[in-house]
Formats: sequence, C-alpha cells, structure tokens
Amino acid sequence: MTTWTASFIASDDDLGSAPILRREFTLDDGHGPVTTATLDLSALGVVEGWLGGQRVSDHLLEPGWTSYEWRIRVASHDVTAHLAETAPGSAAVLALVIGNGWAAGRLAWGGGGGWYTDERAGFAELRITFEDGHEQHVVTDTDWQALSSAITADQLYDGEDIDARLRDGSFLTPGEVTVPSVDGHEGRTSGVHTVDLGERALVADTVPPVRPLAEIAPVQVWTSPSGATLIDFGVNLVGWLRVVATGTAGTVLTLKHAEVLEHDELGTRPLRSAKATDHFTLSGGEDRFEPRFTFHGFRYAEVDGWPGTLDELRTAITAVQVGSDLTRTGTFESSHDLLNTFHDNVIRGMQGNFLSVPTDCPQRDERLGWTGDIAAFAPTASYLFDTRTFLGDWLRDVWLEQQHAEGVIPFVVPDVLKYSPADDFGKPDATAIWSDAGVWVPWTLYQAYGDTAVLEEQFDSMAAHLRRIRDHLSPEDLWDTVFQFGDWLDPDAPPENPADAKADKGVVATICAFRSATIVAEAAELLGGHEAEAAEFQELAARLQAAFRAHYLLDDGRILSDATTVYTLAIVFGILDAEGEAKAGDRLAELAEQSGYRISTGFAGTPFITDALTKTGHLSDAYELLLQTECPSWLYPVTMGATTVWERWDSMLPDGTINPGEMTSFNHYALGAVADWMHRVVGGLAPLEPGYSAVLIAPQPGGGLTWASTSLDTVHGHVAVRWELVDGELVVHATVPEGVTALVRLPGVPEQRVSGGTHELRAPAAVPVA
Repeated sequence: MTTWTASFIASDDDLGSAPILRREFTLDDGHGPVTTATLDLSALGVVEGWLGGQRVSDHLLEPGWTSYEWRIRVASHDVTAHLAETAPGSAAVLALVIGNGWAAGRLAWGGGGGWYTDERAGFAELRITFEDGHEQHVVTDTDWQALSSAITADQLYDGEDIDARLRDGSFLTPGEVTVPSVDGHEGRTSGVHTVDLGERALVADTVPPVRPLAEIAPVQVWTSPSGATLIDFGVNLVGWLRVVATGTAGTVLTLKHAEVLEHDELGTRPLRSAKATDHFTLSGGEDRFEPRFTFHGFRYAEVDGWPGTLDELRTAITAVQVGSDLTRTGTFESSHDLLNTFHDNVIRGMQGNFLSVPTDCPQRDERLGWTGDIAAFAPTASYLFDTRTFLGDWLRDVWLEQQHAEGVIPFVVPDVLKYSPADDFGKPDATAIWSDAGVWVPWTLYQAYGDTAVLEEQFDSMAAHLRRIRDHLSPEDLWDTVFQFGDWLDPDAPPENPADAKADKGVVATICAFRSATIVAEAAELLGGHEAEAAEFQELAARLQAAFRAHYLLDDGRILSDATTVYTLAIVFGILDAEGEAKAGDRLAELAEQSGYRISTGFAGTPFITDALTKTGHLSDAYELLLQTECPSWLYPVTMGATTVWERWDSMLPDGTINPGEMTSFNHYALGAVADWMHRVVGGLAPLEPGYSAVLIAPQPGGGLTWASTSLDTVHGHVAVRWELVDGELVVHATVPEGVTALVRLPGVPEQRVSGGTHELRAPAAVPVA
C-alpha cells in the first residue's frame, strides 16, 4: 500500500482562470543518471500534469469521479522519459493545471455546484531514483507557486473558454515566468496553501483511464436557414472539438454542441441548462485549440466567428471522442443490417457513457451515475467490454454511499443528489431496480468473470440492501411503501410523467426484491461462512414470493395490472411455479401481438422481455418484437438515423421534431440492454458456468435471419459462434478455448459436449427452435 507525503495545495487567490501550480526543482547531483521516475497525481477537481515541458500522459479528467467525501483516486505515471534530457544538477519544472471537474464544478440540474470542495486543489508526488539507488522526492507543498492560465472558464456542463492571447509556455521551463494580461484578464501569480482532506482517503487508481478513443472528421459543413454554420460529424459522440485557426487577434470562435437538428437548426432544448459551448479567442497567429476540462455529447456543432471559408473549416476542425478506455471483448453481427446498426449504436452509447462512472447520458445538465441504468445494462456491458475494474471500483462507492445513508443505495452513485435533491422523487429510500444495482451488478460481474472476490467485497452491501427492503415492506410483505420509479419510461406514459407506467409499481418492486433476495442467498451459500445470511435471505425470498402470489397473482393466472412488464419480470425472475409461468408466457405473447409487436415496456421490463418470451416457448414473438421498425421499437431510432440508443423510444418523433418532454436524451444505453439476449439467443453464446469456464452454444434462429455470429474474449480464452442456414440445414461453426467444455444444444439433434478447438456442427433447420 502506497503512503504519500505530498499535500493537496490550492492557490491563495482566485486567479480568474484554471490555476497552474508550479514548482521548479534541481535534480540531485552525484548519484549518476536517473533510472526511474514516477509521478502520482490527484486533485480536488481534475488535473493535467506537465514535466520537462511535456504532458505526462494522454489521460484526461484525472483522477475521475468518486465519492469524494470518503475517497479520492491517485493516478500513477511513469515519467522517466520526461527527465531524460535533464542532467543531474540541472533544473526542471513540474506543473499542474487544475480544472473544476466534478469536485468543484456544477453538478445536477439544480444549478448548484462545488458540492465537494469550495476550491480546486492539486496533488503531486514525484519519486526519482538514480543509478546508485538514491531517491529524490518532489511533492506539492507550500513552496509551490500558483499562476493564472489561458483557460478563463471551465465547467463540465457548460464548456471551456480559452484565450490564446494569454498563453505563455514559460511556466513549463526553468527560469523567469511571464503571465500575460489582456482585455480585463489580468495575469496573476499567488502563493499556495494546503487543503485539509478531512476523512478523505487516498487510494491508488486501478481503473482504465479516460483518454482519447478516436478522431472523427466532419462529413458535412453547411449554412442553416438562419445563417448559422453547422457541422455534422456523422455519429453521436462524446468529447470535444479540436480547431486550428488563424485570424485577427481577439476574434472569438464560439462552438455550440448538440446531438440532433430540429427544423434544420441545432437542437439544443434537450440540453436543458447545460450550455455545452466552448469559446476560443484568437491570438493573431496560428492557434490550436482543444479543451480538456469539459466534455460534450454531440453529433452536430454550430460555429460562430470562423474567419475563413466553409471548406477551410472542414479541414481545420476534428471531433475528439473520449471515454474510459475499456478493453473490447465481445462482438455481434448478423444478416440483418438494421440489427447490426442497432448493435453498433449500443456500443457507441456505452463508450460515451462509461466516462469515469457509468452515467445515464453525456450531454445535458445531468451525466450522473444512475444506478437503474447500469442495473439494466451491466450484462450487456460486461460482454462487450472488460468491465471488471471499472464497475468493481464504482461498486466501492455504492457501499460507501450506502453506509452513510442508513443502508439505502441511492438513485445515483456518487450521490450528488443528496446535496441537490430532486423534489419529484420525494424522500429517497431504497427503490426497485435502481437500488437493486447493488446486488445485480456484482452478481453480473461474477457471472461474467467467475471471480467470487467481487461478491466477497460487496456482500455486506448486498445484505444491507435486502435488510433495508425487509424493514420497509408492508404488513402484507409487499414492497409498496416507498417511492418507486417502477417501469420508468413506459412508452405509453405521457412525456411529462415518465413514471406513469401501466405496470403496477408494487408488483414490479416486489418481484425485483424477490430476485435480489434469491441472488444474495445464493451468494451467501457460494462464499461459505454465511450460513445465517443464506437462511435469512431464503426466508425473505419465500415471504416475498408468498406475498406476490397472495396479493398480485389473480385467480385466472393473470398478474395485477396485466401489463407486459409484470409478466416479463415474473417469468425471468422465477417467482411463479411452472403452471403460472406457462400462463404468464401465453399472456405476454398475447399482449405483444395485440401491441402489433411494438414495445410496451420501460426500464424495468425492456432488458428481459425477449428472454421471457423465449423461456416460455414464444421465440417467434421475441423476434417480431426485436425486429419491429415502427415506433416504439428498438429499430425505430435506427430508421430515423440514430447512431446511439435513445432515452425515450420516441426521443425524436416521426416528423423529425424532438419529444416535447422536458427530459430527452439521444444517448442513453439502458434500452440497449436487449443486446445481451442477442448475444445469447440470436448469436448463441452463453455461460454455462460463471466466467465461461463452461459455455453453452445454442443459437436459436428466427426472424428471417440467415446467419449470425458472436464472439467473446473470456478469462479462459476466445470463444466464437457463427451459424448460417444452408440448404435446409443449420450449420454452426464454433471455437472453444483449450480447457473449456461447451454444451451444444441445436434443434432436432441430441445435445453434445465438445472440448477446446474448432468445430462444425449441423442440425435440420426446418425443425422449429423454441
């Protein structure tokens, strides 16, 4: 465990800009050349480090967002190469540029900010080792100096302002420093003071860093009917714009960002109060601008003040996509082009929203770690990318927040809403799906990677959640006594009331509580040494099941509120007996047909409805639902040109206008959770044992698809399945890692087991697959 001696330091004065913290030092002499150098960085805010005149890495927005009240990450960088040109006995400069970030900037839609600190502060500890073993440390302390910078404003929601006339690189090199002044921005210097962290612990950063993921050129630059200069980058992305410009000193370029157009102009209404606007002031020479202390969710940009032609703008501007740099693990393709585009949209949406924390959306005045979204999406996420460290670290904040909230897992983690409460949600308490993320996400990680460590680490959190539920059940053992989101964003709910779903909230919550109780009981048995907890939660699951059957299961086999979501959850979460499950499946299929196979579920039901239909013998109905293109459906946004998954089924209406609801996003991954079913059922690859130590190969063709393929880099190696229909046969090609056994289940032929290697397997395609 690392022990740091550096302090967090902040400027004594408000410098009117993002402060630069600077220290000039001399490399110790007489110990030979430098052999290694490591720089540890952190901030209350976000930090960019510079050493030897160079940025120390391409990492962005460090140290990321955690529950800052109790822990702050420290990122470590190998900076040996940054001192390669500095001889012992010579001077060098270590500098930090500090942005507001999440700790000091505004967060949530209430308009407030600085919830975690009232001053941004930086932290650095440089450890240099010389040839003879001597060590030299350079740490942040009161000997440092603070300088004003060219970044005159920065907020995650609102954007970044950079004045190139204030740029001066002298702070990067030893010697005298100049601090320019211009047009009311006075160049200033200041002393620094230490900042007391209080109860905050420093922890080594183990999660994938935020960094640039791609550079995207414009696909179109044009003038709108109002005369605005608009740029289309072809895809909805998260990041910012890099611009190279030459013009008259003092000219201001204004760049506004939005996800969509409306009436042929930039559609900014869904941003709510987020300005999503960058301002770049030209110096008179050639200037290169690239903000790094903000991010935007956008496909389109509006540029005002450009000094050249549209053709010159096309070559001068580039979109930089950023996000947490997770390793890609899973793939999917099929013979259905719209389905392939939808899957691409799921991936792009995940990349945009996995930025330090798993957020709901990346563009408006929110961008919070909503627990309900990741509860729904975690299985899909953990197939497409390696999420072990990313979600494992986020779960630590789940438990920290919970311990300071009487066992309640909050709606968002980190929980900034405790400082800026959302009046619509009443007094926060444990709520179905959202709070269930504390159980469902660690269980997903165990299933995906086969490591019980995440269950061991999170078990107290999981148990505390169930106890909170138990203590708030009604006298009838139903979870209907507190605020519930229910089947949030049911497509039949009015735009202004996304919680007004068809599914009864008590039914949804009680079934979800049953699922969580069964998972925690199973985790207790799996871990060993938790026999009392296993019995405790088995008993709770039995009580919930009995209460559900007594109060919500009607005599004719229907479930109270008779909505697709209640049947879906009851089937997939196993709260019914075999006869009840069959009746529920038939009724679910009937409702799906009555809807014209248009989506009728919200956040609660959507991730599971195709599984419920498949499990009860209605595969063809599941395909009908999956491949529907009329609104509401998964593929309707694709037909409307979507390149990410939308928050609402009709975020954009068929006439090209934006949904009138106050809450509308065009990049929200939760409703893309059906991709998990696509991987397992359409593609045919599922874990037979946690971590894919044994796999199930069982493609179930349908919907007119003639082929599909999926692959996954598991902890045991690469697994791949490709099937196609050829001359009346289902032909399956499978790749299985050495040491892994696959159970192959194809229609019309006996099950078989195969071991490591490549295999070709055949079955009669004419046999119905159920």
